[in-house]
This record gives sequence, C-alpha cells and structure tokens, in this order.
Amino acid sequence: MDEMIKKENLPDNSQSENAYLSIRGHVIDAQRQVYSAVNAAMVTAYWNIGKIIYEVCGENERAAYGKQILNDISDRLTVEFGKGFTVRNLRAMRQFYLAFPIWHTVCAELSWSHYRLLMRVANEKERMFYTQEAVKSGWSVRQLERQINTMFYQRILASRDKESVAAEIQTTEPKPEYERIIKDPYVLEFLNLPANEHYYESTLEQALIDHLQKFLLELGRGFSFVARQKHFNIDGRHFYIDLVFYNYILKCFVLIDLKTGDLTHQDIGQMQMYVNYYTRYMMNEGDNPPAGILLCAQKSNTLMQLTLPENNTQIYAAKYMPYMPTAEELKRELNLDEFEKLEDTNDGEA
Repeated sequence: MDEMIKKENLPDNSQSENAYLSIRGHVIDAQRQVYSAVNAAMVTAYWNIGKIIYEVCGENERAAYGKQILNDISDRLTVEFGKGFTVRNLRAMRQFYLAFPIWHTVCAELSWSHYRLLMRVANEKERMFYTQEAVKSGWSVRQLERQINTMFYQRILASRDKESVAAEIQTTEPKPEYERIIKDPYVLEFLNLPANEHYYESTLEQALIDHLQKFLLELGRGFSFVARQKHFNIDGRHFYIDLVFYNYILKCFVLIDLKTGDLTHQDIGQMQMYVNYYTRYMMNEGDNPPAGILLCAQKSNTLMQLTLPENNTQIYAAKYMPYMPTAEELKRELNLDEFEKLEDTNDGEA
C-alpha cells in the first residue's frame, strides 16, 4: 500500500517535459524580443550619432578640425560608456549615415554587423538591393557576406531583361516572371568540388543534397525542396528528374536537371518533356506553369534557341561554377561592361 501511494505521488514525466518545453519557449521568445529591441535601439543610435558627426565635421572628418572633434568626443564617451566609441567606430557610424542618409531606408531587422558589410557596397542600387534581400530572406551576416562576395546582385540582374533593369530594381515584390528568379551562372563553391576535374552527375546531385541549405541560399528567395530523382512512368518507360523545387513567389514547380558535360539538344528536349509532364499532371489549382533549369558545365544559347519554340518562357540553361570566381571572371561571364554602360545610360535618363 505504501509503495502504491508513493508511486501515485510521483510527478508525471510527460507533464514535466511539456511544462519545461513550454517555459523554455517563452524564455527564448523573450530573449529574441529583447535582442531585437536592443539591436533596433543600437542601429537607431548609431545612425543618429553618424548624422551628428557628419553635420559637425563636414565632408572631411579627417582634416585637423574634424580629427580634434572626433578625438574629443571619443575620449569623453569612452570615459562615460566604455570602449565602443573609438574614433574608428565613430567614423563607421558617420559612414553608416552617409550610406543610408534617409532614415526610412534603414531596416531595424538587420544588425550593426549587417550594416558594416553593407557600407562596403559602393553602388547605391546594389546596396539597397542587398539590404532588402537580407531582410526578406532572413540572411545571417555570413550569408550576406557570401552573397556580396559572389556578386549575387549582378547575377540576378544579368539574368533579366537588361532594358528594364533600372525600373525593376525599384520594385519591392517580384512579378511572376521566371527571369526574376533564375540566375546565370550559379556559384557552387560550397560543394568543395575540384574546379578542373570531371565528375559524375550523381556526384554533383549528392553534393547539392548534402549542402541543401546552402544551395537554397544560392537559388534565391522563395525556393523549397520537393523531391530528388522524381520518378514518373510513361508507357512503361521510366524517367527521373534530378531535383524538384517549388517557388512560392512564382507559385510554380522548378525542375532542375544536372549536366556535367556539354549541353545537347536531347537534354533540352528531355527537359521540355519534363515540363510538359508537370504542366499536365502535377500542377495544383492556382499554380503557374512549371519552369525547367538545365544546370550545366557548358551551355549554348544558340542550341537552346534552335531547339525550343521562339516563344519559350519556361526552359532555361544556366552555367554552374564549382569554385568562387574572381570579380574579373564573373564580369567576363556576365558581360558586365555592357550591363554597366546600360545602367549608366538609364541613370542619366532618370
């Protein structure tokens, strides 16, 4: 009897676990709210400090007059508030204000570390693009740095209709056009594959699956993974699509076929069949037609144009680069000299 009473008085482990998890969730939520509030207050304070420094020191804070003011402010703030107000940090706050002179362009969701990276981007359009994308996509500081280093902005814009670049970059929500999402080239340096060696398509596919989170970052905003080696059967013949994603911005399936050799017209025709299959049998109500990407080591735009109908808007070939290219390599790959001339022309007309 005593043993039964003792057992009845013992706490239920499942209740204890549920209570712990619930309390833990509230603590984590509170910590996040505190962090967000502190971060927003810090970013606001640094912008205002930068504005004051710019107004007091003028254009050249490194001149004798500006240096004297900065040194004096730094010494007094350091005595009162600690080490965060060195002359170097005060200059960074001034640079912050100059990079984002209009307050409503500052996003409190981003940390000061994000802004330290963004301030290094000289082009204003490019800087605002990365700012908006970092917020929308929830990029960490490391992810933002990676996207800047791989010229994400230039690769996105080079994949679009160049004549409307200037207008498109100002929009906050992409229209349902495939060119806004599909990039060329894709930089896959996170796979750590040899740059000049041949490897099987199955090796590339496995590497992408092993690094799926990083591959989703490279694909861009709105992608979610659906299937690998998606199987379907037509008249007893078996077909397998390497990778299938869904993009909630385009509201469509995106089919990816990997090609480590030269792209052939058979590859293009096969992707056309994959897209037709998804169009007729896999689309859900409200979906847009699927898009197909032939991700290949070498591509031929002429072969694509001759194989596909002139009004093709669904199938694309994009090159992948298994290493982090230099800025010059990417510039050559994207024909950025022509792109930059067009941007300059558009800016002049504006």
